[in-house]
This record gives sequence, structure tokens and C-alpha cells, in this order.
Amino acid sequence: MVATFLSSWAHVRSRRTDGWSIGALSLCLLLLGPVVALTLKAVGDSGGLWGHLLDTVLLRYISNTLVLMVGVGILASLFGVATAWVITRYEFPGRILFEWMLLLPAAIPAYIVAYTYTDFFEYAGPVQSQLRMLFGWTRPSDYWFPEIRSLGGATLVMASVLYPYIYMVTRIAFRLTPASLFEIALVHRKSQFWAVGLPLARPAITAGLALVLMEVVSDFGTVEYFAVETLTLGIFNVWLG
Repeated sequence: MVATFLSSWAHVRSRRTDGWSIGALSLCLLLLGPVVALTLKAVGDSGGLWGHLLDTVLLRYISNTLVLMVGVGILASLFGVATAWVITRYEFPGRILFEWMLLLPAAIPAYIVAYTYTDFFEYAGPVQSQLRMLFGWTRPSDYWFPEIRSLGGATLVMASVLYPYIYMVTRIAFRLTPASLFEIALVHRKSQFWAVGLPLARPAITAGLALVLMEVVSDFGTVEYFAVETLTLGIFNVWLG
């Protein structure tokens, strides 16, 4: 009787597993449908479009996208890891408040921040206006100020919005690191950050960085407003053109 019951239970579990497998496979096929359609469209006859893009703008789109990914990745990693370390390892007034406020930039669309930064740093904005009043400058040729609507400006804006992806996971990694490991580093006169914290947090940092880079590649509003020609903007232009 026991053997019969176990056999029946195994059969039921097998049927349930098969049902879940079929459902998961169907969902995957549904999600992959647009990707497959776009792939078939891309490898089909383009009427010479690919050759035209390669000769004109494609390399610029790719290079700008790669530069933006590298720049945002570096800045977001610096912001995210540094703030996570300070919040986790130091005690100071308002630490709990800052711990949660550092997450807020993730709730703001990057293009909204781009508009704000532009109004703040443009020629008629408060920063340059105060500099002209302070130093007596009267013409744009009297001084140099970095152009915010540029590849560098887009890098800064996107890093300031996307760093919470790295901050969140890195903070958790630092917090889960056993205190005994930091004590061992102190005993051996090693840096707690370089010898213990950073090596153990690398998987978390990598995961957060992957999310940041995907957001960079998919961004449209910021690069369109700053006139930075990336792959996403190029796809939009080609689709309309």
C-alpha cells in the first residue's frame, strides 16, 4: 500500500512539474516573440540600409554608446560603493536618514534630471549668472564653462540617477559581511575596505552594474535631449526615417 501511495504521489508531482514546465516554456516563447521577429527583420533584405548606416552613422552610434556605458558605469560604481561603505561602516548624525535618501534618485526619471541640470548650469542659469556677477564677466568669450548638454553631461546625469542600483546591493553585501573578518583585517593592519569589504562585495557590485548598463543602453529621453547619438536614438531615427 505504501509503495502504491508513493508511486501515485510521484506520478502527480511529475504531472504538476510537466504543467509548470509547459507554462514556463509558453511564457518564454511569448516573451521571445518580439525579439525573434526583430532578429528576422534585421537579417532580412534591408535594401542597402545596413551598408548605408555602416558608412555613415553606425560606428558613431556604437562608439558613443560604449563611451557612455563606460563613463556611467565608472561614476555609478564610485558613487554607489563609496556611499554604501560610509553608510554601513560609519556612525554619524543623520545616517539613517541618508541611508534611505540615497535611494531617492532611482525614483526620478533621468530625462527630468537632465532638464533640471540644464536649467541649472546653462548660460542663463544660476551657476553661470553668479560666476559672471562675481568675476565681472560680461561675454561668453570671457570665460569657459563645460557644456552640460554633451556626452560628458549625459554621463554625469545618468550616473547620478542610476547609482542607487549599485548602492542598494553593495550596502547589503557590506552589512552581511561578518564583523570578525573586519577585525582580522585590523589585526593584520590591512585595509578593511580593500582587503575584506570590496572583494566580498564584488558579485553584488557586478549585479548592480549590469542593471546600470542595461538602463544606459535603453535610455532615450536623456540622450535625445542632450543630442548624444547612441544606438537607442539611432534605432528611433531609423525607424522614423
